[in-house]
Amino acid sequence: MVTAFAGLDVGTTSSKAVVYRADGVVLGTGRADTTWDTGRDGTQIDAESLCRSAFDALSAAATAAAVPVAAVGVTSMGESGVLVDGHERVLAPVIAWHDGRDDAEVADLAAAIGADTFGGIAGKPLRGQFSLTKHRWLLRHVPLSRAATTRFDVGGWVVRRLGGDAVLELSLAGRTGWLDVASRDWWDDALDWSGATRALMPPLVGAGVAVGSVTSEAVSPHLRGAVLTLAGHDHQAAALGARANDEGVELDSSGTAEALVRTVAAVPARADVARLAAAGITTDPSIEPGRWNLLGGTEGGLAQLRVLERFGVDPGDVAELDAAAERPGSERGAEWRAVVAAAADEASALHQAMDDVVGPAVRVVVTGGWRHSAEVMRAKAARFGPVEVSAVEEAGALGAATLAARAIDAIGPHDHLGQP
Repeated sequence: MVTAFAGLDVGTTSSKAVVYRADGVVLGTGRADTTWDTGRDGTQIDAESLCRSAFDALSAAATAAAVPVAAVGVTSMGESGVLVDGHERVLAPVIAWHDGRDDAEVADLAAAIGADTFGGIAGKPLRGQFSLTKHRWLLRHVPLSRAATTRFDVGGWVVRRLGGDAVLELSLAGRTGWLDVASRDWWDDALDWSGATRALMPPLVGAGVAVGSVTSEAVSPHLRGAVLTLAGHDHQAAALGARANDEGVELDSSGTAEALVRTVAAVPARADVARLAAAGITTDPSIEPGRWNLLGGTEGGLAQLRVLERFGVDPGDVAELDAAAERPGSERGAEWRAVVAAAADEASALHQAMDDVVGPAVRVVVTGGWRHSAEVMRAKAARFGPVEVSAVEEAGALGAATLAARAIDAIGPHDHLGQP
């Protein structure tokens, strides 16, 4: 009988799910859009709609696989949250992590706590991305939110609705701005400032720990009884899926949004964590026990995509622009080369800022759609030195499924699904 493991990646634009055999062979895939509402207040989604997207993707993958699934790992975007009452009824919308409605709260945070203190303890740049400022906004503007008894992160909410325990995984807790990342415990000053409490937070758990099983009848019967685990922040799960999460290894997820993800063995000193935050780099607990994770992001991939759109070039035909970039006198080639160089410079600045604090990366592994561009890869190699290219598709789902297999001891605590 085939033993199958599912990885579910609940993302900003869509939920993606893949069911794998233990040897890494894909048995089924599923995808469903994440449909945000953009209104007067900003960008948000109903918690039920978010859950439905995740369930639809997971069910589609399980139905396509047509075998019982032994375990499910769930990874997700960070920062966004779900507030519920004592009966787990949703009290407020789920605000997008990139929503900018909390500008006033960010200014308040800067005045009350300060960028250096916030950066050194929470491991975050002082900007409107993280949960604590969104939470303070909700308490001010959505009166029902004041009756909340529990706050779930996105991955934790999906696991809970599937039938799992009410828990909060550490790498996702790090994305809130409420966690002292060095101690891996709640930071009371940040909680107090935003109007949150320790009692609002589910128990903290590590990634890859069994947290119940699927009991929901809203998903494919092939999933019934599968052990559930949280696979943490989506960028970290992708690093695991791409086998780029060993100590000192850096994942360059080169998509529409570019993310540099580096795993380190020890949390830097508080002053260095603040220094990283000032450079736009976050520090979080890793999904691997006893490690930490550095993450920096750019919009370089988006700038590259806009050039393709302006030139009427499909991303699958980027080789046309890559070739033009090597031809002297080609205006389109020169513009493409300049945009790619600017994006690579942004990523290189983050890469160097990490090097300055934790030492050079031992390997750089590139994933994402832009790895197919010769010009992009030339620019990266010129700045980072030799880089490896991962052929893994849906690395986040693979990382989540790997943690699902570890959660039931189907593979060892440091093993991966499939062959290297």
